[in-house]
Amino acid sequence: MTRQRHPLVLVMAAILLEMFVIFAAPPALAEYADVVLNRVAEAAGMRPVIFPHWFHRIRFRCKVCHAELGFKMRAGANQIKMTDIIDGRFCGACHDGETAWSVENCDLCHSGKAGLPPGIFGGHETLGPGRW
Repeated sequence: MTRQRHPLVLVMAAILLEMFVIFAAPPALAEYADVVLNRVAEAAGMRPVIFPHWFHRIRFRCKVCHAELGFKMRAGANQIKMTDIIDGRFCGACHDGETAWSVENCDLCHSGKAGLPPGIFGGHETLGPGRW
């Protein structure tokens, strides 16, 4: 004698499994978050920099910035100065006025609200630039 399962039990089991997968997923990390750079920006009279990591990550592999351009893989480990960028290092390797906008467009990078602490924020919540 074979035992049949009730279709409602199968549906409920599928829903519970799906909920477990959704809610047990690890939180979004820096790959899809925004990085706030504000160690020296406000002290120099500028708004904090919002670096949309997700925007760059969907276009480039990690090694482009973290191996070829010299960015360390730890938030807060890079001492980036505007003179570096102007000289073509770090962000300036691409933000040269040809590959991407240049340093004359200050507000495109210095777009954060005053008082933002440096660090990695958001991910799925921020949806990138413009929410700061």
